Amino acid sequence: MSFTPELIAELEVLALFNLDSTQEGIKVHSNATPDLIHAAKRLHQKQLISQPDGGYLTSLGIDAAQSAQQLLTILGVAQPA
Repeated sequence: MSFTPELIAELEVLALFNLDSTQEGIKVHSNATPDLIHAAKRLHQKQLISQPDGGYLTSLGIDAAQSAQQLLTILGVAQPA
């Protein structure tokens, strides 16, 4: 398995979530890059987020976002604010 551009875009969306609060979601606006818009839709289809344009993390999505954000920390990549 390799890191495809689609997978990287999905990881970027997962990295946007604030894991300190499960009550805080995100909104991928229509003026976002097409890659992020499509990534959010795929994450929704995979049942990781509650809405096709963001929303909240599902329980599986929380696990995925934690893993994605931990990987960014391990690799020393600054997380988005």
